[in-house]
Amino acid sequence: MRLTVLGGCGAWPEAGQACSGYLLEYDGFRLLVDLGYATMPRLLERVAADQVDAVFISHGHPDHCADLNPLLRARAMRDDPPTPLPVYALPGALDAVLALDRPETLAGAYAIREINVGDGLDIGPFRAQTRLLPHWVPNAGVRLAAGDRVLAYTGDSGPSPDVVELARDADLLLAEATHVDQVPEDSRRYLSSARQVGRQAAEAGVRHLLLTHLWPGTDPAAARAAAGDGYDGEIGVATADLVIDLS
Repeated sequence: MRLTVLGGCGAWPEAGQACSGYLLEYDGFRLLVDLGYATMPRLLERVAADQVDAVFISHGHPDHCADLNPLLRARAMRDDPPTPLPVYALPGALDAVLALDRPETLAGAYAIREINVGDGLDIGPFRAQTRLLPHWVPNAGVRLAAGDRVLAYTGDSGPSPDVVELARDADLLLAEATHVDQVPEDSRRYLSSARQVGRQAAEAGVRHLLLTHLWPGTDPAAARAAAGDGYDGEIGVATADLVIDLS
């Protein structure tokens, strides 16, 4: 299982970076997990639009799904469009981004697969389990297993026992850590700090922690240090072009 980070910025992309977007590959199958601002050009540096096999979107905030629109345009607006792209998302999560075009523009370019949170589902070779994690809008954290490797991804989430259960014994936890230490009071239920994520990673027994969705301007070293106060495993920060081979 190979993870390529297309972007890991929270809210908006910093110069030279992109928002949340991750390419996960196993046995020739290419799964995109989230597709936020500025991820599409980085995707196309690696694979053609018609080589993507499926997309999973954690929630409907644009820093996680805005570039689904250009991906679908690149598949629909060609002389030989590929088969509809399976797109997995919570009910209604993609209504806004899909409404950016007239329905006929993207007709046939995608097939929505609505997620029933808590049920298992197969996405190509990946066995997926989802949990509803706390955010301002419905947000599906996902646990993806293929072969003997497991990756857990929170999307955006406040601290929750469900994060620990989602990540239990995972090889890699890709976790939102918008803030280094103190989360503003009005966001404490819906976003996490690197310090909180480190503690949850330790409780879950994960082998590798990758912090993502850092607020623009955040010092990555400070985020790693905060997470390391509660977790003594390997800690990284998701930045564009980072590749992690879990196999």
